Amino acid sequence: MFDLQFLFKTFFLLWKAVPVTFLITAVSLVAGVVLGFLIALSRIHKIKVLSQISSVFVSFIRGTPIILQIMIVYSVVPSFLNALFVSAGSKINIFDLNPIYYAFIVFGLNNAAILSEVFRSALLTVNKGQLEAGYTSGLTYWQTYRRIIIPQALTVAVPNLCNATVGLIKNTSLAFLMTVKDITAVAKIEASYGYNYIEAYLDIFVIYIIICSVVQILFKLWEKNLAKYKGKTV
Repeated sequence: MFDLQFLFKTFFLLWKAVPVTFLITAVSLVAGVVLGFLIALSRIHKIKVLSQISSVFVSFIRGTPIILQIMIVYSVVPSFLNALFVSAGSKINIFDLNPIYYAFIVFGLNNAAILSEVFRSALLTVNKGQLEAGYTSGLTYWQTYRRIIIPQALTVAVPNLCNATVGLIKNTSLAFLMTVKDITAVAKIEASYGYNYIEAYLDIFVIYIIICSVVQILFKLWEKNLAKYKGKTV
C-alpha cells in the first residue's frame, strides 16, 4: 500500500544527503574541467605521445559503461593495490580509504573525457587567426587563451557544458554502489525498513528534477552573460 506519510517524511530527510551529491559533483566538475581542458589542448596541438594517450583515454571512458568504470576503480584497483602493499610488507590498508574518494576519481575521470570533447569542439570554432593576433598584440600563449580564445569558446561550449553537468549530477546517483551515503543510498536504506521503495524512488525522482532544473536555469543565465563575447575579435 502506498504510504503518503513515508513519502513526505523521506523527501525532507533526503535533502540532508544533498550536500554529499553536491560535493561529489563539485569536485568531479573541477577535476573534469581542468583535466578535460588540458586533454583538449593536447589533441588540438597534436602533442606527441600525450595526444595519443589522451585519445585512448577518451575512447575508453566514452566507450564503456560508467558502472564498469566504478567496478574497476572501486573493486579491481584497490584489490590490486592491497595485494601489492601486502607483498611489499606494507601495513597500509587501502580498504580504509573513505569511499567518497573513489567517487571523486570515477566521476572526475568520466567527466574529464566528456568535457575534453566539449572543449575541443568549442576551441576549434574560434578562428586560428585570433591566436596569431594575440601574439601580435604582445600577449603570451596563456594570456591569449585567457583573454581572447576561452571567452569566445565558452559561448559555444556552455550548452554542452550544461548537459555534461546535468549528466554528472544524475550519474552521482550511482555513488551508492561505492557505499557513499548520497541521496540514493539514504533513500534505499529508509525504504528497506518497510519495503517502501516506490515512495523512496519517487522522492529521488523529484529531488533530482529540482536540482537539475536549478542547474539548467543557472547555466541559461551564464549563457546570456557570455553573449557579449560572440563575434569578438582582437
